[in-house]
Amino acid sequence: MKKEMQIKTIGNPCLREKCMPETDMDSARKIVDTLVDVMIDAMGAGLAAPQIGIAKRIFVFRAERSDDAPIIKMINPEILLKSDKMVSDEEGCLSIRGPDDVPVFYDVMRPESVVVSWFDEFGAAHKREFDGFSARVIQHEMDHLDGILFIDHISLLNRERVMSKVRKRKNQ
Repeated sequence: MKKEMQIKTIGNPCLREKCMPETDMDSARKIVDTLVDVMIDAMGAGLAAPQIGIAKRIFVFRAERSDDAPIIKMINPEILLKSDKMVSDEEGCLSIRGPDDVPVFYDVMRPESVVVSWFDEFGAAHKREFDGFSARVIQHEMDHLDGILFIDHISLLNRERVMSKVRKRKNQ
């Protein structure tokens, strides 16, 4: 798998595909390694396989808002439970960039916490509750695995504001 893979941007059909589970752990490890490298190079908080053109249910993310936070690798994740409490916070996406080539950010409402099951790159099963930043990033990346972008969670007016910035970048 090439380390110099490009992050797909909005408009690319792979970002709207529903991803398939990964059953080959050797393949999953290669995808995870590539995702980690690309995410770090792009200075992102998370990255899902479809963002590099791979329609598999895999993503990686930083456990906290810090460049040296541990990176969690999730293969075939499932959200088992979402909290009833909803919170709004700013989200951006490496696949949705504005004219300055920086991700466009917008506030999105999401459940405050989630319980997730997944496999790591060694095939070990995990189940854990996440809240705050981690819960938000997990939900954002899980959406990618189902062909959903964060802009699908905001009003049409705000979505048009985001897309106006994206169009400015593409017209440069």
